[in-house]
Amino acid sequence: MGPVVSEQPVLEIKNLNVDYGFGPDAVRAVNDVTLTLHRGEVLGLAGESGSGKSTLAYGLTRLLPPPGIVRGGEVIYHPSEGEAYDVLSLSDNELRAFRWAQTSIVFQGAMNSLNPVHKVSSQMMDALKAHDPKMSGRARLDRARELLGLVGIAADRLDSYPHQLSGGMRQRVMIAMALALEPQVVIMDEPTTALDVVMQRQILAQLVELRQRLDFSVLFITPDLSLLVEFSDRIAIMYGGRIVEEAPAGTLYREALHPYSDGLLHSFPALRGARRELTGIPGSPPDLRAMPGGCSFHPRCPKAFEPCATEVPVLGQPVAASGGNTEARSVACWLHEVRPGR
Repeated sequence: MGPVVSEQPVLEIKNLNVDYGFGPDAVRAVNDVTLTLHRGEVLGLAGESGSGKSTLAYGLTRLLPPPGIVRGGEVIYHPSEGEAYDVLSLSDNELRAFRWAQTSIVFQGAMNSLNPVHKVSSQMMDALKAHDPKMSGRARLDRARELLGLVGIAADRLDSYPHQLSGGMRQRVMIAMALALEPQVVIMDEPTTALDVVMQRQILAQLVELRQRLDFSVLFITPDLSLLVEFSDRIAIMYGGRIVEEAPAGTLYREALHPYSDGLLHSFPALRGARRELTGIPGSPPDLRAMPGGCSFHPRCPKAFEPCATEVPVLGQPVAASGGNTEARSVACWLHEVRPGR
């Protein structure tokens, strides 16, 4: 039995806007995004490259590289004890204490995240020392061994350099480091994209097992919707910097309301049951420097009609949908009448 997903939020993203650049030439990469990650939940975030997924993750953790800047919104973190607070308003010292201890992130390229000239042991122990200077050297070494054991790596690999590990092992080391201080939220930014499908499944199955044991929440970012359907509790679909649909994983798989979500679902074979035709999505993601008017997906949408080119659809609860509880999902599409607000 896994952890029960609570209705209590652990992280609330409210109307977040992220730009690259300044002045009239600024590019809006994340546009008015609102998302809630509940305690004990795996929330999947899917979309093609350039949809704003990673920018959202870096924006809410304040890790945006220049010239990225958060232009507005709130990121409300709910600790297990104490009052909730806005991550975007933390001072540098407060932010340093927040990172890794409350929220950690696993980046896409483990080889780029690990220092190639230092052993795994020194990198794991340095991370522990940075966030808990009072911990003794012996305690740090014992904790490093324990963390490697959590992700299924033998303790003798502490003496290895990153290049001596396989891609899957390097990614497991990064997951172990992300869990070092037992954070409440772990953000996975395309953690398995560079790995083969067998290793992807092994690592994700292990991540789910760790979540069951340690009871943390996961924001899992990937363009591979097939992985999210299998491993997530809830899925949000992002396109052109906006959330266009959000629903429980099973509900989205059975009945995607937005044509973009449906196109992503038809880009991989059915997980079980009857075969379905693979169609994909014609065209390319929009250029954020010259976004189309109205719904940003309308130039590629097979179901576009009159209002799509001129009016931006509002994300809200669908008034009617045949698949499941409409209160548990939202969509931004003119094909569906919605109740504004979530």
